[in-house]
Amino acid sequence: MVEAVLIDLFSLPVNLQNTTQGLLRNALESVEKSSSIPAPFVYVMCCQRQGSERNGEQESSLPGLRDFQGLKRRLEVVRALTTAAALYTIKQRLDEKDLSIIKVILPTLRKDLMKVYIDHLFTAVYQFEFEDLQVASDCENLQIAEPQSEEQTFPTQDVALIRSEIQMYLEGLPSLKGELTILRSFLIPDDIFLHGFTTRAGGISYIPTLSSCNLFSSSKRRDPQVVVKENLRRLASAAGFNPETFHRVKVDHANAVHIMGKTEPDSYDGIVTNQKGVTIAAPGADCIPVLFADPVRKACGAAHSGWKGTLLGVSMATVNAMVSEYGCNVKDILVVLGPSVGPCCYKLPHESAKEFHRIDPKCVRLFDSASPYIDIRRATRILLESGGILPENIQDDSVTDQNQNITFCTACHPDKFYSHFRDGTNFGTQIGFISIKD
Repeated sequence: MVEAVLIDLFSLPVNLQNTTQGLLRNALESVEKSSSIPAPFVYVMCCQRQGSERNGEQESSLPGLRDFQGLKRRLEVVRALTTAAALYTIKQRLDEKDLSIIKVILPTLRKDLMKVYIDHLFTAVYQFEFEDLQVASDCENLQIAEPQSEEQTFPTQDVALIRSEIQMYLEGLPSLKGELTILRSFLIPDDIFLHGFTTRAGGISYIPTLSSCNLFSSSKRRDPQVVVKENLRRLASAAGFNPETFHRVKVDHANAVHIMGKTEPDSYDGIVTNQKGVTIAAPGADCIPVLFADPVRKACGAAHSGWKGTLLGVSMATVNAMVSEYGCNVKDILVVLGPSVGPCCYKLPHESAKEFHRIDPKCVRLFDSASPYIDIRRATRILLESGGILPENIQDDSVTDQNQNITFCTACHPDKFYSHFRDGTNFGTQIGFISIKD
């Protein structure tokens, strides 16, 4: 069932928009008659003229729209200077109402172009269907036609222009939830390494569970890759690294490690490098983003450690990669655990809890319950120390000076961090990142 209808009049000349009211009514009547209860939300997308007054513009330019009582309060005209701005505004309206099934009625010549915009600004969460709005050359006929079956290849140069238009628009949007904030460890020397852990502030993502500096996009979430790329650009600008040489682990919840410069695996949860100017990162939204730094051999690493990766030893696998590839001494390696879900909040089924109990009974609280509380941070420390990392070279939530603590519980601080455990499937992601300074 169609939840929203987008009527694209953006490319039509102003005189055509203003003289075809009765003909546009045919399209709206078709929507109204074919709709179930409740009627779909309808968005009419138009071009805003430079310097035009916006107050009252909707009523004066498209007066026939107010006659559709069945669509009353579900009908909105969206005007903007660019297609990117108009479509992104409509996306916000759709997301506010959690709508995902959209019919697009548009001039035939706009279809391929609109598909490019949609590919960039939406994810697989949304379903689109298209109907052609054929405009006769004499501007006296406006009708809905059946979709054309043939597919055409959109020119590469035009795709690049669309991408540039979208990027410029997103770069101009204000940051949400305050200034971008980066947490840094006292353990990692800042004269050798650039590093930090992000919070949720300072980006442009607007969906509540993703707002605002979400740094991961997937087909299951509503934040498109272009928005995540803009959030990353703002982070890179604030932190001082080059987003073009940024590499994030490809999460598999296992223990594979990628050595930068060698063939990249399809998936991996650890990454190491000794290349200057290359920024590596690991995500976390309850799972631990773990950073590794060897100031002697000037090498670094990052790992994503959830409960599965913790049990599989992804942190020590990352350490071992630094030792074998770069000749690091395990006693020189510094390890910092970033914001992650704490034992105050994180539960696992009893069978999974048994594995943590074997590492150390103190890693499990209420062990006899059906869903004990798990301390994946303590388990990570124990496994690191067992592998030869010095206790004083590990920073986690056991630091005595709370002013220096950066291993906050993500679930306990909704104002600062994303949490899959707390927010459900459409959750945002923060990262831990590190690079070797030039």
